[in-house]
Amino acid sequence: MSEDFLQKDVRYVKGVGEKRADVWADAYGVRTVRDLLHFYPRRYLDRSTITPVRQLREDPEPVTVVGTVQSTQIVPGKSQKRFELILEGEQGGRMKCTWFQGLWWVRKAFETGDQVAFHGTVEKYGRWFSMTHPDFDRLEDDAILDTGRIVPLYPGGEAMENVGLTSRSIRRIIYDLFKEHGLKLQETFPERLVERFDLMEGRVALRAIHFPKRQAERARAERRLKFEELFFIQLMLAQMRRQQEEVAGPEFDDPGDYTQKFVHEVLPFELTGAQKRALRDVTDDTQTGVQMNRLVQGDVGSGKTVVAVAAMLHAYDSGYQSAFMAPTELLAEQHYQNLMEYLRPLGLMPHLLVGGQAKSERTAILKDLAEGRVPVAIGTHALIQEEVAFDELGLAVVDEQHRFGVAQRAEIFEKGTQPHMLLMTATPIPRSLAMTLYGDLDVSKIDEMPPGRKPVETRLRAEKRRGEVYAFLRDRLEQGQQAYVVYPLVEESEKVDLKDAESGHADLQAQFPDYNVGLVHGQMSSDQKDNAMSQFKDGVIDILVSTTVIEVGVDVPNATVMLIEHAERFGLSQLHQLRGRVGRSDQQSYCILMAAYKRSNEAKQRLEAMVRTTDGFEISETDLRIRGAGDFFGTRQSGMPDLKIADITQDTDILEEARTAAFDLVESDPHLRADEHARLRRRYEASYAEEGLGFARVG
Repeated sequence: MSEDFLQKDVRYVKGVGEKRADVWADAYGVRTVRDLLHFYPRRYLDRSTITPVRQLREDPEPVTVVGTVQSTQIVPGKSQKRFELILEGEQGGRMKCTWFQGLWWVRKAFETGDQVAFHGTVEKYGRWFSMTHPDFDRLEDDAILDTGRIVPLYPGGEAMENVGLTSRSIRRIIYDLFKEHGLKLQETFPERLVERFDLMEGRVALRAIHFPKRQAERARAERRLKFEELFFIQLMLAQMRRQQEEVAGPEFDDPGDYTQKFVHEVLPFELTGAQKRALRDVTDDTQTGVQMNRLVQGDVGSGKTVVAVAAMLHAYDSGYQSAFMAPTELLAEQHYQNLMEYLRPLGLMPHLLVGGQAKSERTAILKDLAEGRVPVAIGTHALIQEEVAFDELGLAVVDEQHRFGVAQRAEIFEKGTQPHMLLMTATPIPRSLAMTLYGDLDVSKIDEMPPGRKPVETRLRAEKRRGEVYAFLRDRLEQGQQAYVVYPLVEESEKVDLKDAESGHADLQAQFPDYNVGLVHGQMSSDQKDNAMSQFKDGVIDILVSTTVIEVGVDVPNATVMLIEHAERFGLSQLHQLRGRVGRSDQQSYCILMAAYKRSNEAKQRLEAMVRTTDGFEISETDLRIRGAGDFFGTRQSGMPDLKIADITQDTDILEEARTAAFDLVESDPHLRADEHARLRRRYEASYAEEGLGFARVG
């Protein structure tokens, strides 16, 4: 099957047509023959694992039953109607299925006599075993595809059903496609790669993923297709890495007087071993004459900013300017204040470039930047706008890299004279995600905290123990310490029964009349927020009530208590970031998680992880496992590839193998010009190269 045929519009495939093709494309992105072949089953109905209806028991684990629809009806209720269906099992016995939503659509989906497979959790109500809103698939008699075998069940929905795209019709379409064209499918990978990694042949794998003869065959097919999916992503990253290694960058001198004075005289402490390693990595990279692309990751408070400042002074020693980018103006202003403290003793003055500055001030800063009088410019992504010009930009530092999209990263690459790139994140990234999101970058990990810091003690408390919590908070305040109290909402909501920041502020002021309770939230103006935070930092405010605007950026060493209200409502990464606001000194600090007694299973896992560990890397692995790769710190907006079958939270071993294969291939044949790589090259250029925003053309 040629590449041209695989790129053919799916509407021309037997059984599809224009109407079905349009719906399939809208619902699941199936537009070509290749998309159709890679439209994988969502699960399988193994006739050997069906539970007979007459043997049903209450069970928290979902089961699959097969039977015939005996009756259906809409049943009126006190508050809402419901749709009920009675199913008779193939070997006898009856079960009830109930729906409370989508009643009219579900009603049209079933007729008496239909043969159906239901998949769901069984509960007992009165004399009936019952499933509520179960998954289902019609299994009309089709001896070839439905009987005595492992049956693929495909993703669907109302729009698909309306044009007749059920699991049964999709099985028939794909079966006919294989029957007519399957033998023409060509192997994409070279033979030695298939042998080295013990992969199933590509054509066989595609047939087996749709129509497996045995579970073992399905498992081998799944491994091959996961490997293939991850391989092409890694090939794209390997190409990006190769191209970056060919980009000349500013060649810095050895670290000079400014760098040495900063590290040995200005800093009131010695760098940790991890900071020294990261700084050595950066220093080595910037002296090669090749553009540096390095990610420094480390927990909140681990000292990434100090490494960045030393790197920017190294640039200045070598005659270059630096840009320091933060994702928000608030964070940019925080960094500006910190950098002022670091650079002023050296006689250097950083400049801040953000929105809202007077036109005359902005014009003067832009002029100074263009004429080389500014050693370090700090701002948001406004720093990479067209009007901003540097005299000699040698280093671009990007803080909280995950908040910048891939396209913005590309814009920085093109600014100035191919500046060195130093990306920083306080969200520790699981290894599997780092290999996928940042696989084109070199990575330095700061995995130890500055000396004297004590791990934050984390405690989980229910509402009934609020009195104890307030007594503990009062004790800390009496010792001259300060506290954060964080709420998930800003205003009261009729729909969400939560205390919000404003009512919490009033309550705390009443509870602690002898102390100054401040308030900061996202709906305040920048000036109001800055004023409240400045007062907290200066000790004027004792308790700062806040929403998550203080998640990153604020550094108040005297704040030793972080009280998080409705902690079950926050994500794990967010909880960990909030906890990182305390523990910024040698005083013992505490994080108290106030949580409702009723918690979802995911909320329980998050809260247990917070109490169990303060290790950001362990937290991030747990977070990835709970949430999945697609939602992890908004990776869908950060360039996370769309994976159809692989799951990097589960398939780390396959990812490692795919990465080895891809990087070895690019090292041996950078442009994929060998004859044995011709089909692989065509597949890559047709499906993957453009996803790298133009970085990854193979030449």
